[in-house]
Amino acid sequence: MKRYIFKRLLQFIPLLIGMTFISFLIIQISPGDYFTQLKMNPEISPETIESMRRTFGLDKPVVIQYFYWLKNVFTFNLGESFSYHVPVSFLIKIRLKNTLALSIFSIFLTWIIAIPLGIYGGIKERSWVEKLLSFFAYIGISIPSFFLAMLIIFFVSKTAILPLGGTTSIFYENATSIEKFIDYLKHLFVPGIILVLSGIGSLYRLMKNDFLEALNSPYIFTAYAKGLPSYKIYFKHALRNAINPMITIFGYELSGILSGAGLVEIITGWPGMGRLVLEGVLSQDLYLVMASLLIGGILLILGNLFADILLALVDPRVRLR
Repeated sequence: MKRYIFKRLLQFIPLLIGMTFISFLIIQISPGDYFTQLKMNPEISPETIESMRRTFGLDKPVVIQYFYWLKNVFTFNLGESFSYHVPVSFLIKIRLKNTLALSIFSIFLTWIIAIPLGIYGGIKERSWVEKLLSFFAYIGISIPSFFLAMLIIFFVSKTAILPLGGTTSIFYENATSIEKFIDYLKHLFVPGIILVLSGIGSLYRLMKNDFLEALNSPYIFTAYAKGLPSYKIYFKHALRNAINPMITIFGYELSGILSGAGLVEIITGWPGMGRLVLEGVLSQDLYLVMASLLIGGILLILGNLFADILLALVDPRVRLR
């Protein structure tokens, strides 16, 4: 297992380099840059703009710029933001924890609700409860996340039952540790529940279909013929085979932490990586955008690796060679 993990990590190094190199070229192909926008300001002279370009290394060829950036990455230097005039690592450190908190909260709630409901829907197929669950699942799949976010924000703003925007209230500094934690959870709940409601329908449908497929397999009929109790057939035999595709999906959800919550963060005013990346793209903040792409690539790699390892541990038929 250790040899397999080490080999996979070595394979990911050229993959990351290739991904970041292509992304760097695409960003540089786009017309203009951050300093082009400064030319519209009459108070800034062209000499000052050229001096700033040289300071950030943008006066060199694109390939040379990339290798300078890559060399700095290996020394854990992600560059300096053009817009904020602070190290990119400082910005990401502040925003990434909020995105991780939101994503982990939503993924945890989505899975602990959708998986049991999917199993129940597979067992109670064609019952009125299963039809009702499928009805709500189709509604959840059909409604776009941004539209659902607007509906929930409208409801919360009218009722004022929960805070909107930001991560803390005005009384945060004078609160105790427990009160600070509760206040953070209150601000987290609105964007978190939007992500849960957006993802629970599709996950429920996938789990129910996988569980039904497992229940209709020949080995399940053999288990019934041997006289095994239903709960053993459901949870020891059918579930172990039905959960395998879900583990792969779980790995992709982990890898999509940054992109999955980005739109909801922007709409709800949650100060996470989604808003930071959008601001970086709009202002053509090169090093900020590249750092976010790098983190997204690392999460994609680790998510897939985690899913492969978890699948091998859950299913003894899978062997990592």
